[in-house]
Amino acid sequence: MVAIEDLKRAALEVLLHNLKGPYQGLPRTAGWGYPEPYTRDWMIAALGILVTENEELIAALRRLFITLARHQTGLGHIPSLAHDPADRGASDTTPLFLIAIALYRSVTGETDFLEEAVQKALTWLDYQSPDDCGLVAQQPTSDWRDEQWVLGYGLYVNTLVYACARLFGQDERARSLKALINQAGIRHVEGGQVIHEGLALEDKPYYALWVYKVHTSERFDLLGNSLAILFGLASPNKSNEIITWVEAACEQMQTSGDLACALPPCLIPFIHPQDDDWRPRYQQFNRPGEYHNGGIWPFIVGFYIAALVVAGQTELARQKFSILSELVQASRSNQWIFGFNEWFRAQDAEACGQDWQTWSAAMYLFAATCVKKNKVPFFPEWNQLSG
Repeated sequence: MVAIEDLKRAALEVLLHNLKGPYQGLPRTAGWGYPEPYTRDWMIAALGILVTENEELIAALRRLFITLARHQTGLGHIPSLAHDPADRGASDTTPLFLIAIALYRSVTGETDFLEEAVQKALTWLDYQSPDDCGLVAQQPTSDWRDEQWVLGYGLYVNTLVYACARLFGQDERARSLKALINQAGIRHVEGGQVIHEGLALEDKPYYALWVYKVHTSERFDLLGNSLAILFGLASPNKSNEIITWVEAACEQMQTSGDLACALPPCLIPFIHPQDDDWRPRYQQFNRPGEYHNGGIWPFIVGFYIAALVVAGQTELARQKFSILSELVQASRSNQWIFGFNEWFRAQDAEACGQDWQTWSAAMYLFAATCVKKNKVPFFPEWNQLSG
């Protein structure tokens, strides 16, 4: 076993290595691939960067924020690539930008940092709710899963918007979002009143992948549900019910040969060619157990570990962190001692993405902090908001 402190130092080395890429000197998304500064990757990586308190990393993050604000659209949208204002269309870059800015402010004390850009971004989020209910809608392949169809009101993006509302003092919007996300059932008329659809499921403990009017997907989204626990959208009882379901599902998948290690994949169950939600393009990019269709992503496992800590399941969090510590050592090229690879195929835990991935290293450090302190930085007692 490699010592955890050695792994943490290696993760920090990866982040420092990735600080400068070929695009305007901005950070790169992976050390040996993805030389571009992808917005969502670095905004998520901000959680791990900020807990390191490393001045060089935090200064680079600040430069990235400034570049993103400079390339923000007139309507407030944050581009998908920090160096390219024409690369637009992501549903998650703007709320991720807002969350990362808020956490950066809390760490550095720069309370008004990029205030104009923040207000524009918050306004952009206001206009993403097609019926003004508060839930924001998205187009397929517009969030972190750029090879998977998530449409209408997606769980993951709406958890981010909820976090934005909490971080920027929009408590009324936060209460409304929390109520809608926890509402079960498709849109229907009851007693002459239209009841809006919600993301809770009537016969399952976890939240839907997405809903829209009478349509819904009951596949399990690990990242969205982990964030729902982390941000206090799920009650303590519901949080533990979700975790119990995840662990039982993973045990069954290990028994059937669909899962090679005791870390949950990003999607349960996998989408197969005979399923209604299968897309022909998945055969090339998104086969069962791979990529967004059930691959194991270290950065998402980092969020799951944080969710376990929030739910009080600290022993399980330590177990998962130990397994994650073994996984991140694997590399696709087999030339690195510490791979911090992008994603792993579920069926055999083979590293299939890019090595030295920024958010894999950063979220490993974030998870390490959560396990060591038995609490999650930045998001204290968010389950206390009523509604």
